[in-house]
Amino acid sequence: MQQNKNKMCNLRQLAHDIRASTLRLILCLLRRLSAMSEQSLMPRVKLGTQGLEVSRLGYGCMGLSGVYNNPVPEEEGIAIIKEAFSKGITFFDTSDAYGTNNANEYLVGKALKQLPREKVQLATKFGIAGYDASGVIVKGSPEYARSCCEASLKRLDVDYIDLYYIHRIDATVPIEYTMRELKKLVNEGKIKYIGLSEAHPDTIKRAHAVHPITAIQMDYSLWIRDIEEEIIPLCRKLGIGIVPYSPLGRGFFAGKAIVERADPNSSLPNHPRLKGENFDKNKVIYFRIEELAKKHGCTPAQLALAWVLHQGDDVVPIPGTTKIKNLHDNIGSLKVKLTKDDLKEITDAVPVNEIAGSRSSNEAFHRITWEFVKTPLPK
Repeated sequence: MQQNKNKMCNLRQLAHDIRASTLRLILCLLRRLSAMSEQSLMPRVKLGTQGLEVSRLGYGCMGLSGVYNNPVPEEEGIAIIKEAFSKGITFFDTSDAYGTNNANEYLVGKALKQLPREKVQLATKFGIAGYDASGVIVKGSPEYARSCCEASLKRLDVDYIDLYYIHRIDATVPIEYTMRELKKLVNEGKIKYIGLSEAHPDTIKRAHAVHPITAIQMDYSLWIRDIEEEIIPLCRKLGIGIVPYSPLGRGFFAGKAIVERADPNSSLPNHPRLKGENFDKNKVIYFRIEELAKKHGCTPAQLALAWVLHQGDDVVPIPGTTKIKNLHDNIGSLKVKLTKDDLKEITDAVPVNEIAGSRSSNEAFHRITWEFVKTPLPK
């Protein structure tokens, strides 16, 4: 009799275990289906005309390793990258210059180990070699380009880089020399596509003549629009994609917490446009966007990001954030639909001639942007 009771107890326990395992399996499948559904909702676009396809919105990883804020703990950084991927973002941007001792590339590399590599479009950069008394050291020699690529591949622990940018242009080396080496790296399978960052129109044309450029990464937002006159038309003529960094204007359009300078960990209040009289003038512009955001039922940040997204399907912004809530808000900008009249109203609310202060908080970096740097002609 006792034996039968024991058997019945074991059978009941077995049935309970099977039900629990089945329930866990169902919940796991539902979570996966939900994640797949969210990923499928993220539009995808061609970046440039060379074949690179990316998520409509990218993610800039720089802030995870500091610069405008304190670096986040490694596990938090990885969690944010994984969350971005689960929401359909597959285009991730880093650089060998981000973070102390290349910290950002190491972080991104660790995150990639937990994601399907073939579904990620990974962008990194080289060219910023450090600092000296004269300012930022920029290197674009063929030897340096190759050594940086090899080092990035090791830090990221990947076999190839999808999009490899020249981060800043070396004013002492003909762009043709740098591009020839990058072309060799493409032929070797170490990089798939080539990009430029902060490049003058003349540099873009000369580089593109050596090997097709897939994307140009530039500072572009509602309050920095100087690439609209010549660079954007040139890129469209050549079939080059446009990747705006800082599409929220160094956080200016990200909400009152930034505009009112309430975050003690943020370095943004030191930005020239957020100091003194400049801040007093510029916050008026913010409040205009805030009012327009109410009209569209979104946040100021979402409206500002939606404006960038509406500049064309060849424009893929890469906003960065260290908070998952802000990540979700950024993704929400894709739901904001704007007509031509809406775009004009938003543009008119931010007249570039009314914006007070330099676009850069670092004068040394400002001196190596596209307005000031051209490369010499090859000998």
